Amino acid sequence: MKRGARILLAAIAIAVPSVATAQQQATNRLTLEDAVDIARLNNPVLRQTANNLAGTTWGVRNAYASFLPSLTLSGSMGYTGAGSQRFLTSEFIQPSATIGSSYRVSLSLFLSGRTLMQPGLASAQHRAAEAALSGTEVNLESVIRQQYLSILQAEAQAELAVLQVTRNDEFLRLAQARFEVGQNTLLDVRQAEVAKGQSEVTLLQARQLVIVDKLRLYQTMGIPAPEPSTIVLTDTFPVVEPGWDLQGLLSEADQSNPDLVFLRANSSAARAGERAAKSDYLPSLSLSAGWSGFTQQFTNAEVAANNAVAGAQSSADATVLQCDFTNSNWLNPGVTPTDCSQFAFTPAQEDAIRQGVLDQNNVFPWNFTSQPFSASMGISLPIFTQFSRPLRIAEASAAADDANEAVRARELQVRTDVSQAYYALQAAYEAIGIQENNQVAAAEQLRLATERYRVGSGTFFELLDAQLAAQTAEADYINAIYAYHQSIATLEDAVGRPLR
Repeated sequence: MKRGARILLAAIAIAVPSVATAQQQATNRLTLEDAVDIARLNNPVLRQTANNLAGTTWGVRNAYASFLPSLTLSGSMGYTGAGSQRFLTSEFIQPSATIGSSYRVSLSLFLSGRTLMQPGLASAQHRAAEAALSGTEVNLESVIRQQYLSILQAEAQAELAVLQVTRNDEFLRLAQARFEVGQNTLLDVRQAEVAKGQSEVTLLQARQLVIVDKLRLYQTMGIPAPEPSTIVLTDTFPVVEPGWDLQGLLSEADQSNPDLVFLRANSSAARAGERAAKSDYLPSLSLSAGWSGFTQQFTNAEVAANNAVAGAQSSADATVLQCDFTNSNWLNPGVTPTDCSQFAFTPAQEDAIRQGVLDQNNVFPWNFTSQPFSASMGISLPIFTQFSRPLRIAEASAAADDANEAVRARELQVRTDVSQAYYALQAAYEAIGIQENNQVAAAEQLRLATERYRVGSGTFFELLDAQLAAQTAEADYINAIYAYHQSIATLEDAVGRPLR
């Protein structure tokens, strides 16, 4: 089955409870692999980290887009009322209110040393974000594995508590039987009742711990938990002798540890930031170009039309007067005088002028008058900036050095963590054999003490001591097994990948 289909089926199986108990148990069977897959899809912290990656992705695109000119389209509309304006000794009269509109299309490009360095810086920051996401995912898998093992350990302790309740119940019946035949006192019976009650309390606490661990597992997975009693963990983990080589693990951790990978990516981003700060000493180049247009229209076009008609009337009257003066004073004898009536202003001319003004005034808002194309280029080289550039470079260099030291410190920490987890795993494996022998010896001691008490040659206190020793040995054996598994999980966390 493909991974995506498996994740989907696991999510559906856990999110939709069934009606019947048997169906619930089948529906809520959970493997470690399914738990990890569901956590990758739903864990809030992992999703938040993934969301941060989108910003750095666009940051890279923006850095490369800085080499392309930006395009801006702007427009405006305005209104100016009628009246007069005075400038020094001149007065400008606006006979009618006007409305207008304008547009501008502009291209601009700014190039500097920081622009040249920005793609490298943005790419380094994106790689750091990717490393953070990968590290969060690896750490989440480690937490899921450890929580899964904690549930199995708690369930094993609960089963041991059930066994202890069964034993104490048998001891109580045995003490009552011996008391009835006069072979012991009522003190033994009461002591057996107290031991049974204490074991029942221990069982309640063990079962409560199982419920809490299951709820915590589903919380880490990022989904609501079903009824805890219906959750069945199906994976088992065998105990095998550790066969990993310490030097090989150290080498692998140096390349795979998620925190170390993130810090190295962060150090690379800091070095890119230092180079970007040093680029402030380079000159900057700015280019711009633009196209624009405007409209202006009288709100009362009749005023403009009347002014145009009056001007044409005055010009025509002056031409007629000039014609009459020429005929009267400058005309040579015998020459036919000019017909001055042809220069007279006619109603047809008045209508044409008035209509032309009205037609020319009807331009708002889209009939633009284009303006000439404009372009400019500039070069800037700051000479003295009140030591702001050395300050930025010093801060960027310090940040880069700090990031490098953080990498070095983490490398030492990873070596220590891997070595510590490796030796802890070796000790945990050896402890299993010792605890197994102790469990066998304690079980034999309990059997002998039970037989001695049954035949009357031993006391009930001896039986309780043997029972406590057996219970402790069995609990220690369970803890030793899961300490071994937790040691592997800790080693996997330090190395940065699953080892089994």
